[in-house]
Amino acid sequence: MRMQKRQFRIGELAKHLNVKKFVIRFWEKEFALRATRSDGGQRFYNEDDIHSFCIIKSLLYEQGFTIAGARKHLQEASLSAASLRLPEISVATKALSDRPTWQRDSHRTTLESSATSDLKLQLDELKKQLVALRELL
Repeated sequence: MRMQKRQFRIGELAKHLNVKKFVIRFWEKEFALRATRSDGGQRFYNEDDIHSFCIIKSLLYEQGFTIAGARKHLQEASLSAASLRLPEISVATKALSDRPTWQRDSHRTTLESSATSDLKLQLDELKKQLVALRELL
């Protein structure tokens, strides 16, 4: 049996964040966030989306960032998170050097593919944000 993540409608998300629905739609556009949509076009958000919107709300409402400042902050945080993973991989790879070659290669491949997929996801997100910025120009 496959478990599905809970999905929230825009009204539920707006109520959770204590903002209006148009604010959610505006943030979607400004921060290049994409909600999944039903066949009828209704937006649905998962828990990861809610987390992203909570961060955006905190940056804008609590920390006083502008839209552009919050966007830049999120991009920098995304890049620095990616760079923080690289030393992690080196340390883990070094710790495996005492193991037999077949075990080392297996673990190294797993670590590198994990980091590569994380970096690819972050690059994809940055590409989406760049496309959204180009559309604004």
